[in-house]
Amino acid sequence: MGIGELQTIATVSAFIAFVGIAWWAYSPKNKKRFEEDAQLALDDKDVKALSEEQRNKDER
Repeated sequence: MGIGELQTIATVSAFIAFVGIAWWAYSPKNKKRFEEDAQLALDDKDVKALSEEQRNKDER
């Protein structure tokens, strides 16, 4: 296996990873979560006041 083949495999792997991440980021099921996360910096809520579900939403 030469250097050209390794570069091809790396390029294809990087492209597949990019497409996968873009698909995940723009999938409709994540829209609500990302909109909520975008507002976190603007919220004045205290972290202690958040429910357990809101604090651990990434573990779902």
